[in-house]
Amino acid sequence: MPSSLRHTSSALPPILLGCAYYALAVLALCTSRFEGGLAFIWGANALLMAQLLASKERHWPRALAACGLASVIATSLYGMGPLAAVPMAALNLLEALTVAILCRRYARDGRIGGSPQPLLVYVVALCGPANIIAGAGAGLVAAQLTGAAFSAAWLQWYAGHVLGGMTCTPILMMFMKGEYRRWLEQSSCRERVEAAGLLLLFALATAFVFYVARYPMLFALTLPMLLIVFRVGNLATAAAVMILALIGGIATMTGHGPLHMVPGTLGLRMQFFQLYLAFTYLLSTPMAAELNSRRLLFQMLQESEARYRTIAENSGDVVLNINVEGVIGYASPSAAEQMGCAPEMLIGQDAAKLVDPRDRVRVIATHRRALAQPGQVQTVEFRPLVSASELQWCEMVTRAVLDERGRATGVVSTIRDMSRHKARQQALLQVAAQDSLTGADTRRAFMGKLEQEIERVRRGQRSCLLLIDIDHFKAVNDQHGHGAGDRVLAGFVERLRPGLRGIDSVGRLGGEEFAILLSGTDINCASMICERLRLMVAGSPVRLDADRHVAVTFSAGLVELDALSSCSELLDAADKALYRAKHSGRNCLRHAA
Repeated sequence: MPSSLRHTSSALPPILLGCAYYALAVLALCTSRFEGGLAFIWGANALLMAQLLASKERHWPRALAACGLASVIATSLYGMGPLAAVPMAALNLLEALTVAILCRRYARDGRIGGSPQPLLVYVVALCGPANIIAGAGAGLVAAQLTGAAFSAAWLQWYAGHVLGGMTCTPILMMFMKGEYRRWLEQSSCRERVEAAGLLLLFALATAFVFYVARYPMLFALTLPMLLIVFRVGNLATAAAVMILALIGGIATMTGHGPLHMVPGTLGLRMQFFQLYLAFTYLLSTPMAAELNSRRLLFQMLQESEARYRTIAENSGDVVLNINVEGVIGYASPSAAEQMGCAPEMLIGQDAAKLVDPRDRVRVIATHRRALAQPGQVQTVEFRPLVSASELQWCEMVTRAVLDERGRATGVVSTIRDMSRHKARQQALLQVAAQDSLTGADTRRAFMGKLEQEIERVRRGQRSCLLLIDIDHFKAVNDQHGHGAGDRVLAGFVERLRPGLRGIDSVGRLGGEEFAILLSGTDINCASMICERLRLMVAGSPVRLDADRHVAVTFSAGLVELDALSSCSELLDAADKALYRAKHSGRNCLRHAA
């Protein structure tokens, strides 16, 4: 439930509320029971509905009890008598309670005169179930006790209660919620004088139309009413509707005004006046509520724009506004430092042209994805085409900007320097991909290269995989210690590297087992490279210390890569060839079957 409905604190004390309800009820019964039945005008329930909507639900029972008692007394003394008092009181409370419950359930906030949606809920609740049901009950009571026609009695109840609720409840609720007080505190002297002047002008125009004009000129009140709606807003609009109800209602009841020209009874004329007042309310109040919502939205946009400008103009990140077509509409001042281009020179340029061609497709796809998914933030990393500093990598965070219909009109993108982060990331990847002891690729890194090489073979390239195991490595560890074994492993890789090309890769798969990926090489050439490596390693013993050297040899299994085999299948084939080399006396090469 909206907070403005739950946490309102304005509430009249029950005794004061009951007295006010009684006074309004007596006034309506004494002045508008033209045909001896129900009152044609009823504003007492407007006070009760305003009280319920402006107070917490735990205060409702006391308010209902006070107004119910006031209704019983007023109906007994001035209405249809004691027999009708309790049923009519129950129907009054039912109407007010129905409206309050429906507004609490379906309205976003309690300002029924401040925004369109709560106002619509209130009008539907008041004109719909609340008074259709309560009016039917009142019509039955009146028909039984006074002999009046049910339809006429129902219409009197419905017209009087709907008019009273629409005319008085919004302005009473605004008073109870302190909106008039806040408006007086926040508005300037000029605004207060203008509002008072317009309301006075409207009151004079209303008095002229109803008391002076010789011709029906109700249309003449439209212009000052619209002027109040546009210039002042919903608070003054509610006050103007009440002014019209008071002046026009009194004039019509006393035989003045354009409605006096309508043939028929006074009750019929009052119903015509209520219809006119209802149309005036439904024309002006929703318009005022919509304008009020737009004013609040415009104020929020101004505040948001101020925050946005402050952040954009003082941030080291580059902020860009980019339209749907990808054209830059705004660039923050930091663009000069980061991109070496004055912000005003970027406006009107295609944002994609700032991106390296290698990353341009990804950046454009991110822009389109942000437009297609307005509620989500999109992130992409790219290399700039040009930069004023050492900017090598950027991260762009993008989110769509929506219009009042929820359609994307462009994006706001924040671009920050990612060069250092990328460098650290690359360094970490390099560390993770390199065996710390030997400098060879780790098993995971080597397997990734092997998968890439298989893809190249599928495109017509030729490559070979050489699986190597150092001969009698366990004896080195047992005889000289694990430190000596580590020096042998590191020295072994050092001796391999001079015999490899720049496109070849050597990886440590585990322990003393290594693998070499010979790119662009057939099986015959790979065999020659392996023999050369074997002679180089065997002819250069590894020095352990000043007095000790260890001669190193290796056994190898060689397999040529093919497009149909997987990494595991190729490794398995090379491993079987290596197994045969070990059982053939070691220090030799064998080919996979």
